[in-house]
Amino acid sequence: MTDFKADLLSEALDDQQPASSAEGQSIKAMLNVGLDVQIVLGRARMPISQMLALSRGSVIELDKKIGEPVDVMINDRLVARGDLVKVGENRIGVTLTEIVKDYLSAL
Repeated sequence: MTDFKADLLSEALDDQQPASSAEGQSIKAMLNVGLDVQIVLGRARMPISQMLALSRGSVIELDKKIGEPVDVMINDRLVARGDLVKVGENRIGVTLTEIVKDYLSAL
């Protein structure tokens, strides 16, 4: 589990009453549940006719500028923002710069 997921879960559980042994085991079982994580570089809206005209080499202009933070979505919910970074030789990652407080209050 990444530190980010552990921190989110830890913060969510801090407000809870101490769990009994059975409840503690239920929480441990949930730690292996997979989540859909998406990094959103930006969004675009276009008519269907424009979308159908797209081909190899077409450029889709996004609503974000270079250098703006990307959105980190978990199960289609905005939970954080961050900056793109190079990882290793040919991979990219995201350095988290902000945890979205609305997400934490909903837990």
